[in-house]
Amino acid sequence: MSHDRRQFLASGLALSAGGLLIPPSLARAADPGKGATAVKPAEDKRDESAEEVPATEDLMREHGVLNRVLLIYEEGLRRLDAKQEVSPALFQRCANLVRKFVEDYHEKLEENFIFPEFEKRGKLVDLTKTLRTQHQAGRDVTDVVLRFSTGNEFVKPDSQRQLVTAVRQFIRMYRPHEAREDTVLFPTFRKIVSADRIKELGDQFEKEEDRLFGEEGFEKTVDQVAEIEKQLGIYELAQFTPVRPRR
Repeated sequence: MSHDRRQFLASGLALSAGGLLIPPSLARAADPGKGATAVKPAEDKRDESAEEVPATEDLMREHGVLNRVLLIYEEGLRRLDAKQEVSPALFQRCANLVRKFVEDYHEKLEENFIFPEFEKRGKLVDLTKTLRTQHQAGRDVTDVVLRFSTGNEFVKPDSQRQLVTAVRQFIRMYRPHEAREDTVLFPTFRKIVSADRIKELGDQFEKEEDRLFGEEGFEKTVDQVAEIEKQLGIYELAQFTPVRPRR
């Protein structure tokens, strides 16, 4: 994970226990004549804190990638419903992104490091059980999308119907799934796990990301998603702004 990404996340999302933004301390120059130790400039302190991004914030940013994939899926479905030409590669590329980045990386982190912290404490056990079940259900659905988004299968009406059903199921499940994690699971995680443990997990997550995707793996994945959005003509954010009705 790049230093720039860490700095951006830390500056925008570093929260104190009370939920207030923590400003960098104002450094004062010590008087060398009095034998005082020189104080590091505030800029250096900001650089140090930029390396300490909570693991949960990384997971939430990865949810942003998933959300953009869901938007691409929805655009593909919209075009199929409108009888417009849609390449099966659209669904194939999205499903591969989901498989590699979401299911084989992001969800494995949650299953191996986040959920166990709740389960061993007996907290939100029903929620984590449901989330685990949905992870597996999502993988099953992605298998269907991958199978029926090949050129030979996509042209068959029955295969295309199964693909559409699978994509709709995926979207319907993951919108509330990730929303529940962002608003219930992760905030609670910050309360029950020590800051040192969260920092340790953040370092583990970074190493795993680098191992699987190379340096700046998150940024590379975002670029892949943006490329598909541009090809579909849905990249520019302004187009989603509703026009104000005339009075």
